[in-house]
Amino acid sequence: MSRRGNPRRRWTFAAGCAALVLSVTAPAALGPAPASADPRPGGVHITRAQLAKEVRPEEVKAFGRPRAEQLARDRIGLRAVDRGYPQPMRTRSLKRLTDSQAELNAAFAPSQSGRFTDYFSSPDYGDHVALLPTGKVLLFSFEAVEESPNKETAPTEVIGRDNAGRAYVWDPAKGTGASAFKSVQPPVVKVDDGLDEDRPAPIFCAGHSYLPNGMVGVFGGNLGGNHGAGAHLALVFDPWTETWHQQKDLAEGRWYPSVVTGADGRQFITSGHGDTGWGKLSQTIERFPAKNTAVSYDPKVIADGQALDKWPIRAEYSTDYPHLFSLRDGKIYGFGRTYNEQYVFDPQTETEQPLRNRPDGGMRNYGSAVALPNGTPGNGPDSVLILGGDRNDPKTYRFSGGRWTEDTARAFGRTQDDTLIFPDGRLFTVNGGYDIRDYGNGLYNPNAHEKYRQTEIRGLDGSWKLGPVQRLPRGYHSNAVILPDGRIMVTGDELQEIANNPDIKSGQNGTIEIYEPPYLHQGGTRPTLTDVSNPTVGYGAGLRVSTGTPDQVEKAVLMAPITSTHSVDTSQRRIELPISSSAGNKLVLKTPPSVNDAPPGYYLLFLLDDRGVPSVAKWVQLRPGV
Repeated sequence: MSRRGNPRRRWTFAAGCAALVLSVTAPAALGPAPASADPRPGGVHITRAQLAKEVRPEEVKAFGRPRAEQLARDRIGLRAVDRGYPQPMRTRSLKRLTDSQAELNAAFAPSQSGRFTDYFSSPDYGDHVALLPTGKVLLFSFEAVEESPNKETAPTEVIGRDNAGRAYVWDPAKGTGASAFKSVQPPVVKVDDGLDEDRPAPIFCAGHSYLPNGMVGVFGGNLGGNHGAGAHLALVFDPWTETWHQQKDLAEGRWYPSVVTGADGRQFITSGHGDTGWGKLSQTIERFPAKNTAVSYDPKVIADGQALDKWPIRAEYSTDYPHLFSLRDGKIYGFGRTYNEQYVFDPQTETEQPLRNRPDGGMRNYGSAVALPNGTPGNGPDSVLILGGDRNDPKTYRFSGGRWTEDTARAFGRTQDDTLIFPDGRLFTVNGGYDIRDYGNGLYNPNAHEKYRQTEIRGLDGSWKLGPVQRLPRGYHSNAVILPDGRIMVTGDELQEIANNPDIKSGQNGTIEIYEPPYLHQGGTRPTLTDVSNPTVGYGAGLRVSTGTPDQVEKAVLMAPITSTHSVDTSQRRIELPISSSAGNKLVLKTPPSVNDAPPGYYLLFLLDDRGVPSVAKWVQLRPGV
């Protein structure tokens, strides 16, 4: 997943060196093993049992036994000559981070800055995440291919079955132990890499967004080779049955594409490096489902093998993962990482127009962007704030009404950050780094500059204030999600997770940290949302709810759930709902007037008091025609 340097070439050279030694010192076939280690300096002793365990039947079939055994010796030799990253170093690093977090955060009052609480192991790196309308969280990435954070940790260049995806569902209701995670392996597929080897679909490096029926559409993935090549995968994850459904392939391979749900409920898919590798971007726009296929709003209905189609125009991005947003005029705004690649797309006419150049005049690395809440209750967002992506530029840039303005700056520049909208309307930045796989002390060095661990909060007046530090300095491949109870789940960045694993052999090689925003530390009682009478509701309609604290309720807000990767989240939005009437513990809220304000799908509904303290949320589905 990294394009910085070419560590795989160094790895291949090391493999060649090991093979050279092994071709002299190891037995040529499965015969009796030597009684002792080879006396030659640098020789690697391989037993018959080791070789038998390492030989792969598919390699025997494809290349013959002698070549398959040689490949097995190469792999054993690599592990022998490359000692990797010592466990005591991981243990010391995690202790240092844990101790310094406690020391640094003692200066921050939870009522003003929030606080970090739980920190626990996960079976997945969490490079891609999605909050599901069941309250659970989908995490997916790739099977581990590296134990050393000093090397490329992702299988970007890997060809064959080791280039495999994995996925888990975390249920916060079950706590933080291993039993709270359930494996939901992606479907087994054959990838067009010339080896014809079955493996769980390599959906990491994909783009994703929500379907109107609450399911998650995942498009693209890692084909393997040439610094990042795009797979043609199109999958849907059903949160209700926790199963995957394979769709017709994308017309183009896409590695690092962006996806957004439009006002029509269809997925707009563009960008991503193509199936010949990095640098040849897929500039077409694909749509899911195809225009002649009905959009499903029913959470019980999902078809396999649905087709996609193309728009007649192109999205001419020269960089991957542009930020896409469906704003309240019904159009899709695409903010490229290069300053002069800003476009607006019209789903009704299937046309595009260029926007004004971003005023920074340069190229931004992976950094966050958010659709800012609209100040008028009921209305969806009509402006976007671009943050991060430039370690030398702490400025933020607002696009509104066709124009760019410079907004209030953060404390320092950072890339790989995640910025979330709180239910109370404030913004929260967590995660970040110096560059891709670089935390300020050089490439593939997990020791980070301390500032990249520090959070920031943007107040309702637009000013930013530094907050407490997180445990790990998460950068590339980091994520953050708002949970229904108002807490923030922080995960991702497998390099840091590998570098700070208390037991790298445990199989629990990811981590999750929980942050409690300041609104959870205001004292007193939180508002309560006890019931939603009509959780599937139309637009401009009355949403009937009950509360156990009617005297406390000041506002009601809808929050779109988060699905993110690589600092890109196209879903997130906050819409305040007018309170039409109240009688006793019953409230009637007015839903957004149109699909342009809030694309169809599932939203979190929070009730807030006059301090901005939210209730625990309940799920509401906005559905046309109800």
